[in-house]
Amino acid sequence: MSENRFKIVFDGALQAGVDKSTAQFNLAALFKTDVASVERLFSGQPVALKRDLSAAEAESYLQALHKTGIEARLEAEPAAIELSLADIDDLPASTAPPDTATNQSPYAPPQARVGDALPAFGQLQAFTTRGRIGRLRYLAWSMVLMFVTVPVAGAIFAFAMGTAAASLNTAITIGVVLGGAALIAFVVFSIQIAVQRLHDIGWSGWLWLLTLVPFLGSVFPFVLMFCPGNSGANQYGAPPPPNSTAVKVLAVLSVVFGVIFVVVGVTGGLANLEKEYNSESASYSESSDAVSADEADSPSDAAAEPAPPAVDYEQDEKE
Repeated sequence: MSENRFKIVFDGALQAGVDKSTAQFNLAALFKTDVASVERLFSGQPVALKRDLSAAEAESYLQALHKTGIEARLEAEPAAIELSLADIDDLPASTAPPDTATNQSPYAPPQARVGDALPAFGQLQAFTTRGRIGRLRYLAWSMVLMFVTVPVAGAIFAFAMGTAAASLNTAITIGVVLGGAALIAFVVFSIQIAVQRLHDIGWSGWLWLLTLVPFLGSVFPFVLMFCPGNSGANQYGAPPPPNSTAVKVLAVLSVVFGVIFVVVGVTGGLANLEKEYNSESASYSESSDAVSADEADSPSDAAAEPAPPAVDYEQDEKE
């Protein structure tokens, strides 16, 4: 008795919580083709992705397909027709084998191996807007950017001050050119890592423009720091690789320096308010003392008015 054979059938169903575009991207990576080639598999009609498989082969292919986020199923192939030597005379004299190259249906699935596993993690690319990075790596790379920017800015300032002794105009020109180039590089790199962080969340990189919106721009960086990314692959690629020890250390330092910066800023602001309050209180006290002194030095109204003349009433009566 021959071994049972199976086929893998897909009718467009997706696993719970899986987006259609994500499943198409994963399936295209599995088939090693583009997304447009696998879109026809999501028409809703049953499509046989693989035929004539043993039970072990079918289970292996099915597990690989399930990792892409689709719901494929196994179906038994029809039993093969068994012929004996006595039936040979009943067969046609000659039968040409079908030409699979010319008779292949345009709606047939891509003929590719599906047993290859998807890449577990994406490649890290710092100087591009492609790919994904997680929260800790975003903080770590931001910290590295700050470590590089501060000494570069100090070197540009020192060079400009050294040139100022010879020519002030030359120093200003050099400072503007070098400082502008460093600022552009800083902005470009910060935008690139922010876009990759947005990709990790599953959002479009164009959302970075929200940082230019008043008030919202001051809150949006906290979204990048704390919003979790997608655990699996999405339309922007496979998840980023695990964080190394250096990434974790730099991320912690970034948080510590951020807290210190906030505390110093709040403390300095309160100190300035207290200083202004004390200054205004002192000026108010001085003005009050001056007014009191002026009132003490000036004669009173009663003392300033001359006393009325005395009248001798007895002398008037005698007269």
